[in-house]
Amino acid sequence: MCKREEENSSCQDVCSDESLCGLAAAGDRLAEERLISKYTRLVRSCARPFFLAGGDSEDLIQEGMIGLMNAVREYDREKEASFRTFAETCVRNRLLSVLRAASRGKHMPLNQSVSLDTPFFDSDSYALGTQDLSQRSPEDFLIDREHTSSLLFGVRKKLSEFEAKILGYYLDGLSCREIAETVGKTPKSVDNAVQRIRRKVAQQLLSGDFSKS
Repeated sequence: MCKREEENSSCQDVCSDESLCGLAAAGDRLAEERLISKYTRLVRSCARPFFLAGGDSEDLIQEGMIGLMNAVREYDREKEASFRTFAETCVRNRLLSVLRAASRGKHMPLNQSVSLDTPFFDSDSYALGTQDLSQRSPEDFLIDREHTSSLLFGVRKKLSEFEAKILGYYLDGLSCREIAETVGKTPKSVDNAVQRIRRKVAQQLLSGDFSKS
């Protein structure tokens, strides 16, 4: 490794995310790869509420990664926002943009996705009923914090203790393998639990029952 490469490698070990963005903007691929690797879990965390409510996991992750790469390349450290804040905004905006396209007939695997993530909820309440989910625009699914809290509360009541534990780790962005190692189960057991959770989320959405009683 040449001296310049050694200096870059050393910098990447101690540099802030904002400094790494500067290196990436200057053409340092290692700095870019380091940021992408570091924030992959953030992408999973942003995409998984949509996946649990009907989206396609791989498509969502791919689109979220595009948002992350855009964040790395477009971040302006002169702005007040930290890179993490900027990256999260870019990832979420990318996902919402894809869902809007899906509502117009594009990216069909995503067209039944619903966001359960509170930063994007409208203040207007919107109770989900039994209307065909694919006929609604993403804006229709941006329900407020109160309804979201009620929805998650209702779903959690239907989960086993194991499923509730898996849901927490899953929404935090851990991979199935990481969750499996954490809870002492096989990745297949974790994946099966996630699929059961998805079915229960779908039932809750279609029932329109958001009561905490």
